[in-house]
Amino acid sequence: MPPVEAGLLEILACPACHAPLKDASTELICTSDTCGLAYPVKDGIPVLLVDEARRPE
Repeated sequence: MPPVEAGLLEILACPACHAPLKDASTELICTSDTCGLAYPVKDGIPVLLVDEARRPE
């Protein structure tokens, strides 16, 4: 699976809390301590929908 481009990652933010996201190859993870949602990346395209996000464990 291709990683998310660095330039794109710099401008993306968590739709729920607006914190920056970090790339974890198969998902983008919110860097906020209170949110922490993980958004899937499908075919190199981030799916930034709160309903599709995985809740932190």
